[in-house]
Amino acid sequence: MADRVELYDQLAALLAYPDGRYREKLERCQKSLEARQPEAAEFLSQFATAVETLSAIEMEELFVGTFDFNATCALEVGWHLYGEDYQRGAFLVEMRAELRRLAVPESSELPDHLTHVLMVLGRLEPDEANDLAVNYFIPALTKILDGFKEKGNPYEYLLKAISSTLEKNHQGSSARVEHE
Repeated sequence: MADRVELYDQLAALLAYPDGRYREKLERCQKSLEARQPEAAEFLSQFATAVETLSAIEMEELFVGTFDFNATCALEVGWHLYGEDYQRGAFLVEMRAELRRLAVPESSELPDHLTHVLMVLGRLEPDEANDLAVNYFIPALTKILDGFKEKGNPYEYLLKAISSTLEKNHQGSSARVEHE
């Protein structure tokens, strides 16, 4: 389980607003994925190549333009599953409870942000993790990836690396729940 916590935390760090250590975090995550999941590592390598010439400011602008100003690519799982429906509020409450139960520190992001969900997923027992991944995270991630179609945005590769990791670790583990 420690390996899963480490890997999912590394992936989550790459979905957070870029900071001065972003490239270091990216390299560390690449090494982790190369050893564990070559297909996901290839997607992450494509992401690294696509952003290697970007300055820190350009990375920040890319992040904000990709996730903050584009609703179809927003990183909030509950929004993709429920929109602004009451069910999203209930999902936020459940996610906040999980963050507290698993001692995952909250950031300025909402509890259903992909960074939080990844960190929770890494710390859950296998059956609980499978349920969260199959019924909530993978369907939301699929919708987010749909928002990237034909845009040529490097973050698509990062999200594909995460999707590949989740599909490999949690494929067919639970019956899917329908949302909306």
